[in-house]
Amino acid sequence: MKLSKAQYDEIAQFLGHVQPTRQSLRKLKEKFPRYLNGVMKNAAAPVLLDLANEVDFAPSLMARIVLERFLQEKEQAIPVTWLAFGNEIQCTWLRSQIIKFPSSKTLINSMLRDPSQIPDGVLANQVYQCTVNDCCYGPLVDCIKHAIGHEHEVLLREMLLEKNLSFIAEDQLRAKGYDKTPDFILEVPVAVEGHIIHWIESKASFGDESSHQAHLQDQFWSYWNRFGPGLVIYWYGFIEELDCHRERGILLKDCFPTDIVTLRHSMAQR
Repeated sequence: MKLSKAQYDEIAQFLGHVQPTRQSLRKLKEKFPRYLNGVMKNAAAPVLLDLANEVDFAPSLMARIVLERFLQEKEQAIPVTWLAFGNEIQCTWLRSQIIKFPSSKTLINSMLRDPSQIPDGVLANQVYQCTVNDCCYGPLVDCIKHAIGHEHEVLLREMLLEKNLSFIAEDQLRAKGYDKTPDFILEVPVAVEGHIIHWIESKASFGDESSHQAHLQDQFWSYWNRFGPGLVIYWYGFIEELDCHRERGILLKDCFPTDIVTLRHSMAQR
């Protein structure tokens, strides 16, 4: 559904109280030594996951923090004694090895997606339990988001075919060498609510102020510069006040438009 900015701000303010905070990090630092004691008692127990839940911190973000500490800086060796959150802790599960890894975002993301790449088995198991039990962040949620996004693109394609609209899909445009492309380019423009549309972008999310501004800068204005005015469908609604660029050529909808006017319809009316 579409929301006014005031309605969205009220919801966002409420949700802000349940997101990870500095206080959560402080509690985490205080209680982190308990992690090592816990895994030494029972390496299979979800110690890191329980700790994340206790301090109201997203488990996947917790796993990322630990991995960043584990990898240290790029190309530096990790000693047997590990500095974790400012406390020098004897890391028993690293006692016999010195490991070198570049602490890059790519490597961390790869290890979060596939914990078997983490050379320490205990830490790999702890990270795995965090990522599969996180309903908001992490690689599993990213896969779900990607699948939902793809599902809505397929739905949009079917609607375009049902309306007998000729289009070029994103994969076809990429094959032609385009770098930034919308999901569908209409080979014959149409009119929606009195506005000419050359392309359609599908977003299987809610259009809040922050994400929409990012999409405008990274995607929508680039599409407008290259292909002309277009339509963005936020399938899960958006803030009404964000639909303010219609005259400049970017139209927002929360569903597939039912009042499409094609060139054929226009000629028939004439």
